[in-house]
Amino acid sequence: MPDDLNWAIGGEAGDGIASTGKIFAQALSRAGRHVFTSKDFASRIRGGYTAYKIRTSVDRVESVVDRLDILIALTERTVDENMDELHEGSVIIYDGERTTMQDLEIPEGMIGLDVPLKSLAEDAGGAIMANIVALGAACEITDFPIENLDESLEKRFGDKGQAIVENNKKAARAGQEYVAEEYADTEFGYEMETTDNDYVLLNGDEAIGMGALAAGCRFYAGYPITPATDVMEYLTGRIDEYGGKVVQAEDELSAINMALGAARAGARAMTATSGPGIDLMTETFGLVAQSETPLVICDVMRSGPSTGMPTKQEQGDLNMTLYGGHGEIPRFVVGPTTVSECFWKTVEAFNLAEKYQIPVFLVADLALAVSEQTFPPEEFDMDEVEIDRGKVVDESEIDSWLDEQGRFQPHFPAADGVSPRAFPGTIDGAHMTTGLEHDALGRRTEEEEVRVEQVDKRNQKVETAREQEDWSCREYGDPDADTLVISWGSNEGAIREGMDLLAEEGIDIRFLSVPYLFPRPDLSDAIENAETTIVVECNATGQFADVIEHDVLERVERINKYTGVRFKADELAKDIKDAMTEPQEAEI
Repeated sequence: MPDDLNWAIGGEAGDGIASTGKIFAQALSRAGRHVFTSKDFASRIRGGYTAYKIRTSVDRVESVVDRLDILIALTERTVDENMDELHEGSVIIYDGERTTMQDLEIPEGMIGLDVPLKSLAEDAGGAIMANIVALGAACEITDFPIENLDESLEKRFGDKGQAIVENNKKAARAGQEYVAEEYADTEFGYEMETTDNDYVLLNGDEAIGMGALAAGCRFYAGYPITPATDVMEYLTGRIDEYGGKVVQAEDELSAINMALGAARAGARAMTATSGPGIDLMTETFGLVAQSETPLVICDVMRSGPSTGMPTKQEQGDLNMTLYGGHGEIPRFVVGPTTVSECFWKTVEAFNLAEKYQIPVFLVADLALAVSEQTFPPEEFDMDEVEIDRGKVVDESEIDSWLDEQGRFQPHFPAADGVSPRAFPGTIDGAHMTTGLEHDALGRRTEEEEVRVEQVDKRNQKVETAREQEDWSCREYGDPDADTLVISWGSNEGAIREGMDLLAEEGIDIRFLSVPYLFPRPDLSDAIENAETTIVVECNATGQFADVIEHDVLERVERINKYTGVRFKADELAKDIKDAMTEPQEAEI
């Protein structure tokens, strides 16, 4: 039996797939098992195939794989959609009493469990609990203590009253007992060990929200958009406990302008959206930079262009975050590569924004945003969070930044590019700022010397940051390997597990995971020392590969996936091996 177990529930949107999967994932994590989840959902309220998959082990898991051991199939299509991942010995749980499932044929070598999910749920108190019956059946198949599921049901339904909780527990036991009695002679071959470990389960959007709170964010404005909405949902209510505010704006233009206003007032402010929202925010993005306002703008990427595929994976916004906006706009682009790093890079993004008075793009992607993963609580040690508000001056310091007429200079041409910053209400700190080119006082100007001075000053921030900050990437594998793999965003976990698979074949690689997209680390030496360099990313044109080739003036191999589905570990192991033996642009 493999060390990990892969479970899934699939059906149509509106069938409670996500909530059922989350309940089981929480039960597994509460039982001291590591969890990594993935979701496949359509951009509609009802109808269309949707699934929630869980990979679980007592050891850390960081990606999905092409193997499915237990499948709860609420529709016949669910089996068809997952056929490539099912294998001999896979268990398929279905309700043969449902009209749409009566003709389901279980593939040869697999185990079909016909469980009357709806009938058992009705006996327990309501047909709506059919999915919970299926979870009870899964507990019996894997010898997983159902008491762990009880805890998750308490958390999910506790606010609905104890009667609802008890009904769900009863439904789960009905599924467990049915399988135990009707399939007593069936050997499933699956067993899930439990441990005493304590884990936190969260996704990338939640980690971004948690990081924003830890960083001192006190104002968030946003407009609901997949897959960034969970950032706003996480902050709603929680931020109020710290004296903050979440505002759901009427559109993305309003959202970024509200956040800009809050930042000008001295609050740490943030907005989050996806590609279409970034398009709309671009004009104000220029104002943020021109006014030298510290602001964090989170872009949770999805498939584009236009409306594209709102619920599918892609890393197609890199060029927009690097180069978007008219004129020449200094900015930082930070891209977390793991769920836990979503927390830490959010904190860092706020510090960078205020330290250099510059807009910061925090770039995640759908796979990172919606995937839930387990971590030990110490992964998010709040005592390690440091807040740097930059060159904020108060009444005791402001005299150093007044001109000969006693006027504060918010755009003083400092050598490092970073001017003093005075919050509203600071004595002698009154000033103005405009989106027009301005002088040191913030007054509009078209004087050539002042224009050059201010442009150079704003651009100097990036150069200062290059020297003062650590823009390193993370390295894994054999530093002396002939093959170098480079990637960004959510691909890190799949690559790391793919490296383990390659190592079993005696193939060593060096892997650089890059969380800083601008400024970014110098990869020249690493690429020069490698015989083959492969860049892995989820887009069609190889946007990051283009950037690297521009930086180092060397050609690189490419593994590009743009199906709307994230990379899998075993898939990447094969693709990397193929690129090593037959160097060519690998596209999926």
